[in-house]
Amino acid sequence: MFLQNQKCVSLISVHGDPSAEIGKEEAGGQNVYVRQVGEALSRQGWRVDMFTRRSDPDQPAVVQHNERCRTIRITAGAQAFIPRDELFEYLPTFVQGFLKFQRQSGSQCRVIHTNYWLSSWVGMQLKKMLPVSQVHTYHSLGAVKYQSIPTVPLVASTRLEVEKNCLETAERIVATSPQERDHMRSLVSTKGNIDIIPCGTDVTHFGSVSREEGRQKLGIAPDKKVILYVGRFDPRKGIETLVRAVGRSSIRERGHLKLIIGGGSRPGQSDGLERERIEDIVAELGIGNITQFPGRLSPAELPNYYAAADVCVVPSHYEPFGLVAIEAMACGTPVIASNVGGLQFTVVSEGTGLLVPPKDDAAFAMAIDRILMNPDWQQQLGQSARQHVEEKFSWDGVASQLGDLYLRLMESSKVTPVSA
Repeated sequence: MFLQNQKCVSLISVHGDPSAEIGKEEAGGQNVYVRQVGEALSRQGWRVDMFTRRSDPDQPAVVQHNERCRTIRITAGAQAFIPRDELFEYLPTFVQGFLKFQRQSGSQCRVIHTNYWLSSWVGMQLKKMLPVSQVHTYHSLGAVKYQSIPTVPLVASTRLEVEKNCLETAERIVATSPQERDHMRSLVSTKGNIDIIPCGTDVTHFGSVSREEGRQKLGIAPDKKVILYVGRFDPRKGIETLVRAVGRSSIRERGHLKLIIGGGSRPGQSDGLERERIEDIVAELGIGNITQFPGRLSPAELPNYYAAADVCVVPSHYEPFGLVAIEAMACGTPVIASNVGGLQFTVVSEGTGLLVPPKDDAAFAMAIDRILMNPDWQQQLGQSARQHVEEKFSWDGVASQLGDLYLRLMESSKVTPVSA
């Protein structure tokens, strides 16, 4: 039966498994968002089912995170990693798997919150079969992405059409920043209902380690100037820009500089090939002796790295939000980021860090020098960054805003609950 009075929501994230190991192939900010939102909602009394695709036969079908929150893995296509651009053909099977699970469990939430365009298609199909309201978060827009890559995938036209249909038909679209909302309006459609609710971070976890503690745990000397990157190995993340910026920075000439490029990679896979390309550029610039590739950084390790850094650099060509930026700022570390997308919303230039033009290694080099050559200003930026995140970007605050949105939709829905 549909649960009329109970607070419950189905979060759908086809390719972004909320139980996945962050840092693996195509596992990043979306996975964190869905997992953290789900768990925060459950702490606020919601029952949360998080649906994703099963990508490994050894994965459990259901992962119980707590009494009210679980991940449910649905078989759609081979139980193996499939790149997101090749998943569309398996979505009808995912829809049927979702419906089968609901029939077997005997209950269905009245609100579904879909994540990324693949999941939005699933949500739109489910709305044809079930009396549910759809909330959607894009995480990235094809109309923006395809402007910044040299080769557009075959699925591009399908994605653009699906994203437009979702914006115009979902009960609510959640933009994570005003910049993302503006892109939706200018590049996707002027129709549809958009609310702005940001992403968040765990302000207890990030910020739990002091600079001295972080450096001691990582074996970094107190006099080192540490520049940190955290994220996937993907050309769109702009790691090359950062590496070239470090190669031309004035601080490098003064010694004591250390560049840490944190993130997982798989040999032979796309991210592994990108890491090899970055390593070649590091060698070409002669900065191999100051550059460290620690690999995937676990959630337990991340606070140590953020705290130990003098500055965290987010050189992405585009980010609809940018979780790394707020994680670093929560740890009291200034952020230098590309002046694009949601980074314009999360990072306050001259207040919590600096915003510079994307793909401009000279501008990034100048920004790095400005902060690292002014320790007092660096400390002031870090303190302001922590305060900024505490006030605007906690996961509990994000979940509370989403919960209020779900309740409004449940109350305004004229649909009569029926048997599943």
